[in-house]
Amino acid sequence: MASLDYNGFLKTLEEEHPSGKWPASLRSLWFDAQGNWEASHNIAQDIHDNTGSWIHAYLHRKEGDEWNAGYWYGKAGRPFPKISLDGEFKQLVLFVLERDFPKQ
Repeated sequence: MASLDYNGFLKTLEEEHPSGKWPASLRSLWFDAQGNWEASHNIAQDIHDNTGSWIHAYLHRKEGDEWNAGYWYGKAGRPFPKISLDGEFKQLVLFVLERDFPKQ
């Protein structure tokens, strides 16, 4: 895949849809950034790895369901974060970008 950075990701929010070539994790985060929690959650709950669990946890934290978020942070092997939701969102996007869009 071509290289994509955080600012490039944010620029894609001007589009109507995320790229179909992106991994599910990045599409889920794109929908969250668009304010579509439901679409983001629907994608995240079908990602059966630590990244999917982390996104799932973040979404439930954002929703205000700390118990459910705590469960998913545990599944992701991550502590409940002490940073802002915006900070965690950026961490998630950067993690996915670094993993799936390595710098050339």
